[in-house]
Amino acid sequence: MSARFRAVSFLFLVAISAAAVADASSKAQDSRLDGAYRFERGGWTYVHLQGSPEQIGYQHGYLLSAEIEDTYHVLKTETEHVTKRDWAFFRDAGRTILWPHIDPEYQKELQGIADGVAAKGVNLDVWDIVAMNAKIELEDYYVPWLDKQEHAEGIRPDDGPALRAPGNCSAFIATGSYTRDGKIVIAHNNWSSYAEGSRWVIMFDIQPDHGHRMLMDGLPGVITSQDDFGINDAGIMITETTITQFVGWDSKGKPEFVRSRKALQYADSIDDYIAIMIKDDNGGYANDWLIGDRKTGEIAYLELGLKHTPVWRKKDGYFVSSNWARDPKLIQDETDGFDIKDLSSSPNARRVRWEDLMAANKGKIDVPLAEQFLADHEDSFLKEKRADQRSLCGHVDAAKEGVPEWEWGAYYPGGAVEGKATDSDMAAKMSLVAHAGHPCGEDFLAKPFLAAHPEYSWQAPILKDMKAGPWTVFSSGEKGSQ
Repeated sequence: MSARFRAVSFLFLVAISAAAVADASSKAQDSRLDGAYRFERGGWTYVHLQGSPEQIGYQHGYLLSAEIEDTYHVLKTETEHVTKRDWAFFRDAGRTILWPHIDPEYQKELQGIADGVAAKGVNLDVWDIVAMNAKIELEDYYVPWLDKQEHAEGIRPDDGPALRAPGNCSAFIATGSYTRDGKIVIAHNNWSSYAEGSRWVIMFDIQPDHGHRMLMDGLPGVITSQDDFGINDAGIMITETTITQFVGWDSKGKPEFVRSRKALQYADSIDDYIAIMIKDDNGGYANDWLIGDRKTGEIAYLELGLKHTPVWRKKDGYFVSSNWARDPKLIQDETDGFDIKDLSSSPNARRVRWEDLMAANKGKIDVPLAEQFLADHEDSFLKEKRADQRSLCGHVDAAKEGVPEWEWGAYYPGGAVEGKATDSDMAAKMSLVAHAGHPCGEDFLAKPFLAAHPEYSWQAPILKDMKAGPWTVFSSGEKGSQ
C-alpha cells in the first residue's frame, strides 16, 4: 500500500468518524426536542414543551432562541435605564442571591434554556436567563431595598431614581350567582411597557414528567407566566395584579418566579396554591392572587405581602383586582403610603369601574363579556370614556390633561398589552382565549410616538409596533395549522 493511499484512507476514516460524531450529536440533540413544536396564530406563538426539566428547558431555549435573544435586549435596556445599574449587577444577583434558593428542578430547566439558545448560536448563559426571569423582582423589589440599605450606610448617594413597585394589570374572577352558568369565569389584561408587551405573546403548553400540565401566556425565556394567567389539568385557574407601592424584600426567600411556576405545576387545590406561594416568600413581585378551582366552583383572593398574607374565599360572588391593596395592615406596614381613598389614582379608579361592571352584569358574566370588560375605556373618576391610565384597558401613551402621571410617567409607551379569559368549561378542556395587543383592538405605532416624544428615544432600538390581533382560542395539545 502506497504512502499516498494510506494518507487518503486515513483522511477518509477521519471524515467518516467526524460525520458519525456529528450524526450522533444531532440525534442526541433531536432526542431532547422529541415532541416539542411551535406555531403562530392570532399574533401569538404557541409552544408545546414536554418531558424532564432539562428537556423542557432545552426545547424552550431552542424553539424560541431568536425571541429570547430579542427579549433579552429589551429587558437589559429597560433595566439598566431605570435602575442605573448595569446588567452584570443583575446577573450577579441572580447567581448569588437567587440561585441558592431555586429548586433543583427549575435550576435544571433554566440551564436547559441556556443550553437550547446556545445550540442555536445565541450568546447567553444561565445567569442571563436567571436575570431575565427575575427582572421584575430584582428591579422593583430588591434594588429599592438595596438602595435604601446603601443610602443608609453612605455607600450609594441618594441621587438615583425613586424606584417603587409598580401597579400593573386589571383582572377579575367570578362564580355562582354572578356568572351566566354559575361556574367560574376569570380574565386578565397585562399592563407593561409596549417594548415588553409586543414580545409578551407566547402561549406555553407545558407537559412535565412530574406535576400537572399547564397552559399559560408568557415572555420568551421565562419559566412562569409572570403576568400571571394560567390553568392546569387539576382544575386550578389563576391570575393576579401587582400590589402597587409595595415595599419589602427577603434575600433568604425563594424567588417569586419559581414559586408561581411551582404552584401552577403542583397545586391540586386552592389550599395547595396558597401554601406554595406563601412558603419561603421573598417579598419579590408582591401580588393580589385570584385563584379558582373549577372542580368545586370556589374562588379565592390571596393578598401576598411579606409580613401579611390574608386570604378571602367565596363560592358565590367575585373578586376584582387592579393593583390596590385591600388589607389595612398590609397597606400600613408594607406599602409606601398607598391611599385607598384617592379615586383619581389608576388602581382605585379601575377598582370603582370593576365594581360597577360586576353589579351591572350580575348573572350574565361569561367569556364574551369578560373580553368586553378587558377592552373597557371608561374613566370612572372623570365619568367619561377616554383611554388613559384609569381605564381598564390602559393607554398610558394616550395620557390627557387632567390625568395624573402614572408610575412610569406621563405619556409613557405602556399600558394594557394583551388579554386572556377562560371559564370552568373551557378550563376542563385545557383551553383559554387570548388577545395580542390592546384588548380594545387599537394598534400602537412606534415611529409616530417616538417622533412626538423624543424623551423616549432611548427606547428606539427596542420599541416596535404593537398590533392588535383577534381574540383567539388556544388549547393544550393542539398542533395549529402545521
